[in-house]
Amino acid sequence: MEAPVPHPTEPPAAHPPTGVWLIGARGSVATTTVAGCAALAAGLHPPTALVTSAPAFAGGALPPLGSLVFGGHDTAATPLPKRAEELVAQGVLPHWLPAAAHAELAAADERIRPGGITRDDDRAPDETIAALAADLTDFARATGAARTVVVNVASTEPAPAEETLPPSSLYAAAALRAGCAYVNFTPSAGLHHPRLAAEARAAGVPYAGRDGKTGQTLLRSVLAPMFAQRELRVRAWSGTNLLGGGDGAALADPAAAAAKNAGKERVLADSLGAVPEGTVHIDDVPALGDWKTAWDHIVFDGFLGTRMTLQTTWQGCDSALAAPLVLDLVRLMSRAQERGLTGPRPELGFFFKDPDGGSPALAAQYEALLAFGARLGAHR
Repeated sequence: MEAPVPHPTEPPAAHPPTGVWLIGARGSVATTTVAGCAALAAGLHPPTALVTSAPAFAGGALPPLGSLVFGGHDTAATPLPKRAEELVAQGVLPHWLPAAAHAELAAADERIRPGGITRDDDRAPDETIAALAADLTDFARATGAARTVVVNVASTEPAPAEETLPPSSLYAAAALRAGCAYVNFTPSAGLHHPRLAAEARAAGVPYAGRDGKTGQTLLRSVLAPMFAQRELRVRAWSGTNLLGGGDGAALADPAAAAAKNAGKERVLADSLGAVPEGTVHIDDVPALGDWKTAWDHIVFDGFLGTRMTLQTTWQGCDSALAAPLVLDLVRLMSRAQERGLTGPRPELGFFFKDPDGGSPALAAQYEALLAFGARLGAHR
């Protein structure tokens, strides 16, 4: 089967490059993001699942997908074109995409720096931050990017000790130092580390996070408000996640799994007023690769105490769920910085399990996002 014929599109207006710096740049989410952006920019596929492709965001205020240029940090060595072929074998990417997006994947791969923090890294934190920030500055200079958005899509790390800056926070500090907008798509500490609070306030850049809301928690953020609004008492809410790939391996660490589950529980606590009985189990099943199954079992009381249950099953591909949201966030954050907005952006809570304020209900978060989109496009 040949690659799809490009959809006819209007020629895009000239737009300066927008940099996208991915932490975990050779992972599945990053590879899907780069390849998917190339396909959409070329009109090879409709922008399904891209929130910012909706009519509410039309009008040219957001940077076009064709203006995005990619780079990043990673300790992995497998080049992006090869990673794309591996994702085809797992059924994540269509078979024609690695060839169609080869130039974009290869160009992005050349800009990836092996600046990841490893256990044997004996540099002082400030020295590490300076080196990472220099990579960001060099990237902007080389690509001509007017702005760069740093997005953490690396594997989840355990919650750190208060006195220690973990890798995610070192990367976040580097983004601040380089004057880049920052998005934490993971449950890792990032800018939420208490030692970075003052720097984040003073940096004068927008930032958002944390932990992308792609599957099980997306569904929870819809269902939990429903129970609360109907005055149905939720007595227990249990869940199981089966997943493989890098995330499955990382979340096999109980400390990393605890960091991940904290966001899932917070959605229930914010919507229901308390966390009901039950826990979420995360099981690493390497054979699943980039695919996951999430199952929830909800016990609730109805009228006159009648006991009832609801069970849900979500089966999906993590990278295909996450990549369009990464593109959405990059476009929105770049425009926010262009408009001079700074600090945490609670308007983007629609995308996160643990957002920077705002309502936990998905419908209210979507209304806030639409209002934010209108604000960003008000004065082009």
